[in-house]
Amino acid sequence: MAVKRDYYEVLEVDKTASEDEIKKAYRKLAKKYHPDVNQGNKEAEGKFKEINEAYEVLSDKDKKNKYDQFGHSAFDPNSFGGGGFEGFSGGFGGFGDIFDTIFGDGGFGFSTSGRSRKSGPQRGSDLKYEMDISFEDAAFGIKKEINVNRNETCETCKGTGAKEGSGVENCKTCGGSGEVRHIQSSPFGRVVNVRTCEECRGEGKIIKNPCSACLGRGTVRKTRKITIDIPAGVDNGSILTLRGEGEPGQKGGPNGDLYIYLKVKPHKIFKRDGYDLFCEVPVSFAQAALGGRIRVPTLEGDTDYSLEEGTQTGTTYKLKGKGVQNLKRNSKGDLYFTVKVRIPKKLSEKQKELLRQFADASGENIGDLGKSFFGKVKDAFGK
Repeated sequence: MAVKRDYYEVLEVDKTASEDEIKKAYRKLAKKYHPDVNQGNKEAEGKFKEINEAYEVLSDKDKKNKYDQFGHSAFDPNSFGGGGFEGFSGGFGGFGDIFDTIFGDGGFGFSTSGRSRKSGPQRGSDLKYEMDISFEDAAFGIKKEINVNRNETCETCKGTGAKEGSGVENCKTCGGSGEVRHIQSSPFGRVVNVRTCEECRGEGKIIKNPCSACLGRGTVRKTRKITIDIPAGVDNGSILTLRGEGEPGQKGGPNGDLYIYLKVKPHKIFKRDGYDLFCEVPVSFAQAALGGRIRVPTLEGDTDYSLEEGTQTGTTYKLKGKGVQNLKRNSKGDLYFTVKVRIPKKLSEKQKELLRQFADASGENIGDLGKSFFGKVKDAFGK
């Protein structure tokens, strides 16, 4: 199993990084390694998952404190006898298996096997599901139902894999351990050679009469309908984790998890950056010059805004709290709209005459506009 990298190293931040710095680093890396940008790149997909895992911990105050104190062991149910470091105070916990592997049957010696025992509980595999949602659903949140194909515990045999009434027997060769040990004495002590039991293939159990429904596997393939509660504020590339909704565990092990990868469709009007929204609002020449009330689109419907006189094209205004719901706070981002003055392409003679009168009143000589401009350029260069 690969060694997990430090979460701070994954997000490329210092341990003293603030919440905003962590969020900024996450967004930068998530965009870089997003599956949509790196289609077919397994390495990028692995890094994307690693980045989201790191952010899930470091963005949560309680999880971050535990991680700073105990590292990855804080979230490993198998560390120190289960439940991270909390299991250590109850005794040696999982150390018994370590001593048993090294010294063999509690004695002092050497083991030629470094593998873990297959006969113990095994966690189920994780599942991945990609979901497309609308821009509005991401902003406001929504409940969605999905169909997931996965293995389910066989209802006929209750997961035993044996035909009803026949039961499951312990393997007589290995005594139910799934392993066969051969101990040899040497001048340096005892050498313990641990091998997988060939009789039961490491399962520790023998099924003489397999279940007809699952053929002895203990699981059957089914399509399960799951309701996903998508919170308001998720963004493109967000990953939702549903604990225990993955493949079932074996021999009493926990189920795996289901990871929902969200892909948010673009909006026709708005662009999003974090929890802030951006859009352009077209206004007429008269509206920009004279000012007045205009209609500005928001996700919750149009709203009135009083435009000041002489507004220039490209001017940006802010509507506070009209952005997207923050996932971690009871607040919303802001909406920024940029004014774009529309210049009419086709004018009637009356409109042209009015504009000429306006130009005269402003002291502009429309006919000599090009000449006056190049004259200023000539004066600037002294020619």
